Amino acid sequence: MHHRASLLSLLLAVLAGAVAVIAPSDESGDLRRAFIDGADWTPLGLSDFVNVNGTDDTWSESDGVIRCSGIPLGGARTTKQYENFELVLEWRHLVEAGNSGVFLWCPESAFTDLPPGKLPRSGIEVQVLDLEYETRHRDPANIWFTSHGDVFPVGASNMKPFEPAAPNGRRSFPSKQLTKGVGEWNHYYIRAINGEVRLWVNGEEVSGGTDCKPASGYLALESEGSAVEFRNLRIRELP
Repeated sequence: MHHRASLLSLLLAVLAGAVAVIAPSDESGDLRRAFIDGADWTPLGLSDFVNVNGTDDTWSESDGVIRCSGIPLGGARTTKQYENFELVLEWRHLVEAGNSGVFLWCPESAFTDLPPGKLPRSGIEVQVLDLEYETRHRDPANIWFTSHGDVFPVGASNMKPFEPAAPNGRRSFPSKQLTKGVGEWNHYYIRAINGEVRLWVNGEEVSGGTDCKPASGYLALESEGSAVEFRNLRIRELP
């Protein structure tokens, strides 16, 4: 009985540690992450991305913050491709009604000969949208997006969305409204495994989907017309 109790205690301790990795903590109003030492998380900076179709002024980095002017429309993709992974990041919009996104599993064709002013052609997008955008553009008679962490396929990509889903059946709406407004940092934890994507917004799982195709490719940050910042990007590749 003693050995069984010890094993149960060990399992509970391991589970508690896993939760600590996922759940963000709020220290003095600044959202921070708790990581297990030696857990193979790799930081991502601007040098880990390729400026696909922006100008020299579209993307910049200082003090650990990646800044995007939003002009022209386009994207910056990672230098390598990923299949199964966990990704954490913080983001904030600098202007009201700001629009951006994080792309997963983009094929090479999403960026080939992509002219300035064009967004990535395909991939799974995790929406990064300021609350004011929804206030200004959402039509109560045709609700097809939210500002709280939609996940959806772009172009030729496909995904079966988790409920609640958009009326068109392609976009996963968040189950909770947790996004903070302009100027405030938001935290995303994204888990992408075997064609399944799950998104946590500010510590709680809200949306995602399965049967994603393709289920490997580049990650990308989106430039979509307004200034946005990203920081504390970390990725952990999984088997």
